[in-house]
Amino acid sequence: MIPAVSSVLMTTNTKKLFRKLGGWVHDHPDGWLNLIGAVIGVLTAIAAIGFAWALGNVEFLTEDLQGTLQGEDGSRLWLIPLVPMGGALITGILVFRFAPKAAGHGVPHVLDAIVRKGGKIPVVNGVVKVITAICTVGSGGSAGAEGPIVQAGSVIGSAMAQRLGIERRHIPTLVGCGAAAGISSIFHAPIAGVFFALEILLRDFSLKAFSPIVMASVFAMAFTQVVLPAEDAIFAYELVGYLFTAAELPNYVVLGVICAGVSWIFVASLEIGESFFSRLRIHPILLPVAGALVLGMLGMLSQRACASLDTSSLVPTESPVPVFFGNGYAMIQSLLSPAHYTASDVGWTAVITLTVLLFAKIVATCSTLGSGGSGGVFAPSLFIGATVGGTYGLILEMLGLVPEGGSPASYALVGMAAVVAGTTFAPMTAILMLFELTHEPRVLAPIMLAAIISTMFARMWMPDSIYTAKLRRAGVRIGTSRDLGILRHVPVASVKYAALPNEPVYASDPLSKLITLHAHHNVPDFPVIDHEGRYLGMVTGHDMRAALIDREAIPLLLVAELMRTDIPTITADEHLDTVMEKFTKSDVSSLCLLDQFGQMNPVALITREHVMMRYHQVLDEG
Repeated sequence: MIPAVSSVLMTTNTKKLFRKLGGWVHDHPDGWLNLIGAVIGVLTAIAAIGFAWALGNVEFLTEDLQGTLQGEDGSRLWLIPLVPMGGALITGILVFRFAPKAAGHGVPHVLDAIVRKGGKIPVVNGVVKVITAICTVGSGGSAGAEGPIVQAGSVIGSAMAQRLGIERRHIPTLVGCGAAAGISSIFHAPIAGVFFALEILLRDFSLKAFSPIVMASVFAMAFTQVVLPAEDAIFAYELVGYLFTAAELPNYVVLGVICAGVSWIFVASLEIGESFFSRLRIHPILLPVAGALVLGMLGMLSQRACASLDTSSLVPTESPVPVFFGNGYAMIQSLLSPAHYTASDVGWTAVITLTVLLFAKIVATCSTLGSGGSGGVFAPSLFIGATVGGTYGLILEMLGLVPEGGSPASYALVGMAAVVAGTTFAPMTAILMLFELTHEPRVLAPIMLAAIISTMFARMWMPDSIYTAKLRRAGVRIGTSRDLGILRHVPVASVKYAALPNEPVYASDPLSKLITLHAHHNVPDFPVIDHEGRYLGMVTGHDMRAALIDREAIPLLLVAELMRTDIPTITADEHLDTVMEKFTKSDVSSLCLLDQFGQMNPVALITREHVMMRYHQVLDEG
């Protein structure tokens, strides 16, 4: 039933209209892509509004159910796992039956579609992702809303591009339009939505990609504001009289390093969780249920601890749902309130409590998403960052290192940005997202500092972000249209050379000489020089193999008869973009590297294999 949703809407007249629009877009791509981006923005906003409404209602129902199951006195805490296990069971059935790609956090699947499939994403993936995320997150699964809505928006952009017959090279841009619109609508963050699409998905900041994505993000935000007016920030933060000073620089630098370490722990734990649940010998439908059971047991322990200990005013306890269930926004808002840090019970007990909640959230998220539950990692990253920053700020305050007018709440806010940057390797997105979520410019400078520090150290300690680690394990390398810009800065001198044979090859030599040299030196191709050492041309291994078919003619052939003069050469001051272009135009396995002093003397061979090795190395570093 689900795969047929989109086809039902496509009447014959609609298909004709799409084909006609597709022809217009092909003739005038720039202007029409902007218009299509705006349409994608509105459609994604409608989907995001419906998703948020449904998720909110399921969360409300979950809170009522948890309250009923646990009892007024909390005597039946052992029933806490039932609700998330029920949501996980529905998720497992839908994912197994209709869309296996809807499991886990959705951004890696969008990246995979952009890199390997030209941006083509089945519609069923987006539909199932939204439904399963409502079931997972709404019932208490530790995940966020950005992954599902990014995938849903990306599906809308991909589907529209395919219906219009858009050229393959433009489809990823429209996928990015849907992703940006989803972030813009669900978080009321149009600028962060744009940078999320450009920095994380497309890795392309060209004007052709930027313009339609901006249109999509703005129209999504505008339509969302019409339906759901929201003047306040999602995370209200107000620290009256606070002014960032140079004395706090060391504090925020250290916080950035700490958040990088926590980001590494989070990404590594998620990888361990995925590996652990994939090895369980149970039916795929029951895997999310097993993850929900682990989550529920953690929740049961935390609620028991909150009932028996003085856990601090920082931890909201009025809800029967544990604070690290779902997106955890209530806990984040508490940590961003400066007033909560002035209570008498805030001290080392609060530090221990927040530390326990930090690791509980990591384990809960890894259990939810690693087992195949549906949701995003952005909200868990915010929760983890807030607890790290809040704990760090509390310690600084007790040591007297927070300046007058400051508060640990500012460190909680900065920690959110730093962990998001450290896990995603996208500092610009993290900085702008936190600014738009809080509308607080006074902490913008430390946010920028900590986000950059966290990204820098996280990239030193782990090769992949939380979005690309899964793809790398599957053998997918992330590299898009930004690669050409990177390769323009990589000199040929950084590529490993293939040495020339010690004996020179002249045009007058017999071909049998090359066969002997090839047997001893295993050189793929042979540069040919004149008697002054200047380059004349090259004999390729392909041409030599063709000559070997007629073995009787070999003693009669000279090198000059197989020498090619149409193969381009390169010098050490060139860069990999031009070298790859020369390889593309010439179907050869190697090019001759000449000296840089105008003497035309062969120095070495640059093979296609070594260029590709260097290319992938640059992608890994970039």
